[in-house]
Amino acid sequence: MREFMQYVRNAFYGATGWSEDNSYKDLNVTARELIDFPLPRGIRLSLSSLATPHFATSYQLCNVGVVDGSISYLHSSVPLAAVPAQSDKIPLGALMRSYRGLHQLGSRGGTPWSWETGPQIGTIPQVPAVADMGQVPNKDKSSLLYGRLYLPQSLLEAMVIKRFSPALQVQISAVSEQSLRNGGTMLSVVQYDRGKYGVEGLYSTDGGLLGLRGLYNFGGDASVAVMGSQNGTGSPESTEKERIYGRFSAGGEMYYGTLNKSGGMSLGARFATLPTHKGTPLTATLTINPLMGNINTTYAVLAKDFLAMATRMEFNAYSYESDWAVGLELWSNRRPAGFLLGAEPSLDLESDQPELPSKKERSFQAKMEWRLDDPEPEPEPVKIAEKPTEGKEEYLGVFKARLSSNLDLGLIWEGRAKSLIFSLGTGVDLQRLGEPFRSLGLEVQYSS
Repeated sequence: MREFMQYVRNAFYGATGWSEDNSYKDLNVTARELIDFPLPRGIRLSLSSLATPHFATSYQLCNVGVVDGSISYLHSSVPLAAVPAQSDKIPLGALMRSYRGLHQLGSRGGTPWSWETGPQIGTIPQVPAVADMGQVPNKDKSSLLYGRLYLPQSLLEAMVIKRFSPALQVQISAVSEQSLRNGGTMLSVVQYDRGKYGVEGLYSTDGGLLGLRGLYNFGGDASVAVMGSQNGTGSPESTEKERIYGRFSAGGEMYYGTLNKSGGMSLGARFATLPTHKGTPLTATLTINPLMGNINTTYAVLAKDFLAMATRMEFNAYSYESDWAVGLELWSNRRPAGFLLGAEPSLDLESDQPELPSKKERSFQAKMEWRLDDPEPEPEPVKIAEKPTEGKEEYLGVFKARLSSNLDLGLIWEGRAKSLIFSLGTGVDLQRLGEPFRSLGLEVQYSS
């Protein structure tokens, strides 16, 4: 389950029209969230609030052996008044859904835009449309400030996001703590996204790390955009026959530590279906680290609106070691007890509905005279009152599970009870059946 501050930060990306699809670090984010979802440990309580359209706060209290907590503040130069902030109104998919589809390259939330003029309305996966960006002044110069203080260890975390143009963004993250080298570390990332491709440069004070990564898109909507710009029309009729409802992406990263004189690199590719694809949405990735000999493949599929599954296979060409993992998430409109016991879904008709007329049994007099009863007038048809629905009913919760090659099993149930959003999970080691439970936790969030 995502934290409230991450939800607000994603809403900021949506309001400013920034998409993370073109970031190489998020190449296999779908399979990673379906398989490597965090399990709650101990008890964690969070109280959050979007106090004003520009300012949000969050307070967290944890008990994992020792009692600790944190205080968070966030300021956005873009008003986020249209973002649902109450915990009983936040769409559960914005906090819990793991499968992440791609945007069309030429749109944000279905609205055409260009890098020269900037987005008109910005949305990101799992977060509703935020605001009409045409009414926001200096939307291309937006910024976000975030700070978090962990107590009692006095660890300070900070983040600054600054937008300089529709295609250029700078993000600076810093951590201050006595146990770290030089009392803290800082990471700076410069992101340049042109839709067709995205490039990122980074520098970290931890080891003097310098890095460069990028991602290039081709096929599908990327080819349609190029063809449309070449012929000056871009009409869908001229390209519909040659269009592929999926996008191929290829990229890589290189990094070098100036202090320890070591470096590394990786290459990756991804195929993902587009929103216009009428079949089953899927995402497949392949990443290779030639220096270490690691090969990683993932495959994620949205089998149904309520069911997503993912697999991951890792292999090392030098040591011949391999690893696999599978994960799934199953959404349900039942309560946890009904989901586990197989009760009927909550959208069934109510029991107080009038019963349909049944066939009347032959009278005793007619049986004695070996005849049928006289025909009776047909009763008026009974109309069954249908339950009014406003669109599609929201799911009440999601069940997530994962299993790896070393028989580590992770189970979690996330949902909403009244105005509280909760996450209950456990980790099980199937190799130690005598003491199988490795962790057990409950996380509860409330926001206003």
